[in-house]
Amino acid sequence: MTKRRVVVTGIGAVTPLGNTVEDTWAAAKAGKSGVGPLTRVDAEKFSAKVAAQVNDFDIEQFVERKEARKMDRFTQYAIAASLMAHKDSALEINESNAARVGVWIGSGIGGMETYEQQFLTFQERGARRVSPFFIPMMIPDMASGQVSIYLGAKGPNSCSVTACASGTNSIGDAFKVIERGDADVMFTGGAEAPIVNMAIAGFTANTALTTNADPATASRPFDKNRDGFVIGEGSGMLVLEELEHAKARGAKIYAEVLGYGATGDAHHITAPAPEGEGAARAMHMALSTAGINPEQVDYINAHGTSTPYNDLFETLAVKSVFGEHAYKLAMSSTKSMTGHLLGAAGGIEAIFTVLALKEGILPPTINLQEQDPECDLDYVPNEARQVNIEYAMSNSLGFGGHNASLLFKKYE
Repeated sequence: MTKRRVVVTGIGAVTPLGNTVEDTWAAAKAGKSGVGPLTRVDAEKFSAKVAAQVNDFDIEQFVERKEARKMDRFTQYAIAASLMAHKDSALEINESNAARVGVWIGSGIGGMETYEQQFLTFQERGARRVSPFFIPMMIPDMASGQVSIYLGAKGPNSCSVTACASGTNSIGDAFKVIERGDADVMFTGGAEAPIVNMAIAGFTANTALTTNADPATASRPFDKNRDGFVIGEGSGMLVLEELEHAKARGAKIYAEVLGYGATGDAHHITAPAPEGEGAARAMHMALSTAGINPEQVDYINAHGTSTPYNDLFETLAVKSVFGEHAYKLAMSSTKSMTGHLLGAAGGIEAIFTVLALKEGILPPTINLQEQDPECDLDYVPNEARQVNIEYAMSNSLGFGGHNASLLFKKYE
């Protein structure tokens, strides 16, 4: 069976760097940080004092207030990013094509804010006061469900829940839907809103979050003094489309999706496999499905969380896959600016990757002041770099041993 070619024809984002793709990308190119003081909850309760929060977001620009109140924050972000991606794509969805347009949005933990609020209601006021919308607001697939309703998209509808790899797995899975012919268009990416007491308490308890209280330097992937990630929130959404379908309607094309790799570590619930063995296999798989040699890859948007294990093991994985070419390609962590959006990270990082291909600009790894000697690759330190690239990869690695890699190509 001939594989159908898949391209990106629309993008939308709500992030700590801005509430549009344009604002987010401009900030990333300028090396600006979206990290600030933790204000969504009482920071005095926690050793973590900073977060990458979405600011000045108004869901009523997209959804009526009455309906918005029935949605968790992560779903609101997903709808906003999806509607912006839809507008960007200029795709008309109607009864003639609705069944060929699908939605696949990942979320690592879904409506945790709703869960926390409703549990307090249950404790204080009893079971009868729990909202009838509690379950549909909380479950991780509801972002995908609500987006399909607002778009009128009746094709394949699903949600990948693979911790911090959720967004990337969702994009890869949506890519495969189009490639095999089950849909012509897929809205896909990730959404997350985890800045709540229990999430911060949990990540603090397993020592994943940074205790650096300085927002300007807290997220510092590949730096010798890194000590944990900065929790973030938001959504990144892409419109994937079969190439001939996109060309027939005169769609603008950002990049082509060429390959996808997904593997499991079978090692530990939180720690990556030794030397990033599982991540290496995911990258190999993405290259293999794309039919691309490692030496052709110019840039990698790293998972790069700013945790001691991840940054080292991802570096080792890249070396094992790319050999000597690892020292010639560029690799940056945009989490240095956005913080870690958990299940939404793969969505916004895929957007950064396709824009890097389209514009020939590599976003930097900021706060890289004293590079870890064991992390000895080119991480595009502190300033964006202008260079034309043809092939780029985006990696996401999640708790539970989930590894996902996407390979994109510049579209000519």
